[in-house]
Amino acid sequence: MSNATTLIHSIPVDPLTGAVSVPIYQTSTFVQEAPGVNRGYDYARSGNPTRATLENLVATLENGKIGAAFGSGLAAIDAVVKLLQSGDEILAVDDIYGGAFRLFTQVYEKFGIKVNYVDCTNVNNVLDAITPATKLIWLETPTNPTLKISDIRAIANLAKAHSCWLCVDNTFATPALQQPLSLGADIVIHSATKYLGGHSDLIAGLVVTKEKELGEKIRFYQNATGAILGPFDSWLVIRGIETLHLRIKQHCQSAQQIAEFLETHPAVDKVYYPGLSSHHNHKIAKAQSKGFGGIVTFSLKNDTAQAAIQLATSTQYFKLAESLGGIKSLISHPATMTHKTIPEQKRIAAGVSNSLLRLSVGLEVAEDLIADLKQALDGILLSTQNKNFDTLTCA
Repeated sequence: MSNATTLIHSIPVDPLTGAVSVPIYQTSTFVQEAPGVNRGYDYARSGNPTRATLENLVATLENGKIGAAFGSGLAAIDAVVKLLQSGDEILAVDDIYGGAFRLFTQVYEKFGIKVNYVDCTNVNNVLDAITPATKLIWLETPTNPTLKISDIRAIANLAKAHSCWLCVDNTFATPALQQPLSLGADIVIHSATKYLGGHSDLIAGLVVTKEKELGEKIRFYQNATGAILGPFDSWLVIRGIETLHLRIKQHCQSAQQIAEFLETHPAVDKVYYPGLSSHHNHKIAKAQSKGFGGIVTFSLKNDTAQAAIQLATSTQYFKLAESLGGIKSLISHPATMTHKTIPEQKRIAAGVSNSLLRLSVGLEVAEDLIADLKQALDGILLSTQNKNFDTLTCA
């Protein structure tokens, strides 16, 4: 059975009424027959039938044992870090999401959890950076925003050999394209705000574990700290997942066309997209994924934040906004938006230059999106030419 068919039929019909759509159990508590005797639920922080359906669904999609749904992607990350204790170390990908960097450095480092940032595109870099204190390897693949690709299977083998957990942020790829647990990872996280929800109308996070024991620990922290996902948002994520495979297919097709166009435009310096043969780890991406995703990142030859912001505010279909993964195309300037919390020197060293722009390719017709980018890029060329002319005139 195909993944798409498995997905659709993993969403259960309501056993009480036969409803095809999962019911929203908008309740805070449940009547008990006697103290401690109930129908599986007692208080909605500890468990809710709508949320449980989502958690079981995402565990199925990721080939995991236990899923847990949280109020945001960062809440999901936070629950995983709570597995550690003072003196432990995290080995994290260098091109990391700004929110995760902020959480690691400004919240957990003061509790004695050290974080080492490494270019994980080379497995030898990971091997060299592992220490006896390393307890968690943290990957994004593709990364946000430069779309670096790491070899999940090879790094999973290293993690196992050194008694570490491997956690993979699978937000950009989604289980429709990539299943890290099947490649050896221990934990997968998602910002379900993005592709799983798919419509830019919710905030949610998910954790899935390969083994039941580890999942029970995550579930404990979910209940103990209370950062749960509510029933209505759980229903929205389920509804989004129902069309995930169809949406991802279109996202990938359009992103490939846009990436190929950007490579030809004279205002563009470099294009980052795993589906391009020019991508550093294109072969690894092709081997471990069923597609290359809907995010395209590029830098300008005019390597200034001013030029990037000019472009980002002159597109018509690509709307300037945070986030990604929805049906409408978005554009962002990581240096001043998603990654502004990362020190400039560290940010640039990881590849996030001042002129870098990230596209979240939506479901509009690809030719319309390309025309939109072309007119904005042509404007950058014209501005640069006029500036050069003014300089020559003044001289």
